[in-house]
Amino acid sequence: MHYPDLATMIKSTAAVPPQGPIALVLVEDDVEVATTLRHHQHIGFKSLIACMPSTFKLPRDLEDTVIRVDYDMAVPDAMQDAVNLLITALPEGTWLYYCFNAEYLFHPFCETRTVGEMLAFHNEERRAAMLTYVIDLYADDLSEFPNAVALDRAHLDRSGYYALARPDAKGHPKERQLDFFGGLRWRYEEHVPAARRKIDRIALFKTKPGLKLRPDHTFSDEEYNTYACKWHHNLTAAVCSFRTAKALKLNPGSTFDIDTFKWHNSAPFEWHSRQLLDLGLMEPGQWF
Repeated sequence: MHYPDLATMIKSTAAVPPQGPIALVLVEDDVEVATTLRHHQHIGFKSLIACMPSTFKLPRDLEDTVIRVDYDMAVPDAMQDAVNLLITALPEGTWLYYCFNAEYLFHPFCETRTVGEMLAFHNEERRAAMLTYVIDLYADDLSEFPNAVALDRAHLDRSGYYALARPDAKGHPKERQLDFFGGLRWRYEEHVPAARRKIDRIALFKTKPGLKLRPDHTFSDEEYNTYACKWHHNLTAAVCSFRTAKALKLNPGSTFDIDTFKWHNSAPFEWHSRQLLDLGLMEPGQWF
């Protein structure tokens, strides 16, 4: 299905998926669009919505299985506007996930368990949102891959991640909320605006009336922004992303300062949840 804009899609009762989990993929450029969509189909999302420029092409199998919406990601606030529109359109309690192209969600044991099974367990723990860490991926050879994207040569940082207390309006730490940092946005922070240096994102959440996504990837309901419930650790997931590497190499202000993203703490990305669990980049909680 192909729609000229989100408003038209929302008005079509045939277009709005009746149940989740639903993945919203926000397409900023033409890099790895098809692999992003197929990855999220493979891990178990029941419906995919691709917001993308009208000039981009999709393979036929994706044209037949993805809800495509013409959308301009260059417009200010495009990300939160799209997510917030879907929050109002989807049935209350629908699990919704959002990401950008060249980003790939990994959850604990995703090789043998679907995202729906994970969210069913998370829901039983009375959680309405899930913290994800955006883990930067980058090609090992920037002369061969000048946009820093290479799926079969991807690397990630195996250390250098840390968290700071998240202050409220009065400067006091918020309960069960932290700001997480690391990866390329930490190593090249001089090229990244301070507001964009965090790597935490509430990428999976349940819709409800009045809920709003804010520009910093947090929600208007503060409980949605917590990393765990009050009584024990909860599941977390990882969004493995080439987005920062792409931006740093395509931005004229940073590209000439970066010959390689590799350093002594780089490791080949294995495209397997076990590696992310071993590195502490996601948490299985009580789900075994």
